[in-house]
Amino acid sequence: MTTNSKKWSAKLAPYKKADNGRALIESIATIVPLVLLWIGMWKLLQIGSVLSLTGMLLLLLPASGLMVRLFILQHDCGHGSMFSSKKANDWFGRLLGVFTFTPYDYWRRLHAGHHATSGDLDRRGMGDIDTLTVSEYKTMSAGKKVLYRLYRNPFVMFGLGPAYMFLLRHRIPVGAMKEGLAGWISTLATNAGILLISAIVIKFAGLSAFLFIQIPIVVLGASIGVWLFYVQHQYEATYWDVRPDWTHEHAALHGSSFYDLPKPIMWLTGNIGIHHVHHLSSRIPFYTLPKVMKAYPELKEIGRLKFRESLRCVKLALWDENSKQMISFRDARHLTPATTAA
Repeated sequence: MTTNSKKWSAKLAPYKKADNGRALIESIATIVPLVLLWIGMWKLLQIGSVLSLTGMLLLLLPASGLMVRLFILQHDCGHGSMFSSKKANDWFGRLLGVFTFTPYDYWRRLHAGHHATSGDLDRRGMGDIDTLTVSEYKTMSAGKKVLYRLYRNPFVMFGLGPAYMFLLRHRIPVGAMKEGLAGWISTLATNAGILLISAIVIKFAGLSAFLFIQIPIVVLGASIGVWLFYVQHQYEATYWDVRPDWTHEHAALHGSSFYDLPKPIMWLTGNIGIHHVHHLSSRIPFYTLPKVMKAYPELKEIGRLKFRESLRCVKLALWDENSKQMISFRDARHLTPATTAA
């Protein structure tokens, strides 16, 4: 199996080409069914019976999945890979940010930091999930350990955390001032757009539609999105290292998983499960990633996770620098001082 990370960058270069026609089709294929599902949920909400409310709940999951796909469109705009024009990418991304509750320009900068530092123990905290090493955790105070364990609790990580991030945290660009006014302008403009769209929804569909359709779609979509992001980097055999041993190419290939989901789910999530290829070359459009996997089937065996296997990632919380893998809090308790020495 060919796993030389540096060679892959050259191999994947021909796939870094946006197709404007395909991008438009993918956008329509995402937005139209999302709007139709939203209208269907609204009609059911107006009926108000137990059966209709059950129908709403059934429609909530695919609608939230399409919200994730909408975010992937915005995500590719941020990488400059959705359309061939930078201007088209940026303005379409900003528009989508109003519906995904994500300030496009502010998020793009953070996400670029994530791609530049993923797997680098010396540069953590840039758009990633906070991850401590075993030795760092063991030397923390009891209070900080409690906070970290709370942060890593699945109810917080995949429930309260995403809701807080997309509904509240994205409304204020904390720490953006040192980067200039761009982060604030992006966030405040997105907030204004959200207020305008919300007002329109409330005026024509009612407050109940906003509270019981729009907000649940955004929140559940956020939880699904965080789960995908988590599994793509927080699996047992992921990669972390310190410089100069850390390299971007190796971190991309071996620190990002191939989340091998059924084809309908891969479509719904914008092929973001092909994450190792995305990190190797973020300019490859999401709609082209399956072509890469078909051309280079050996990539399917690198960092591969099936859904059942991914469920075991929930318990992983610490990076063990000795065994070079993610482990659980329980596993960390059984390590002796000698085995946790950095």
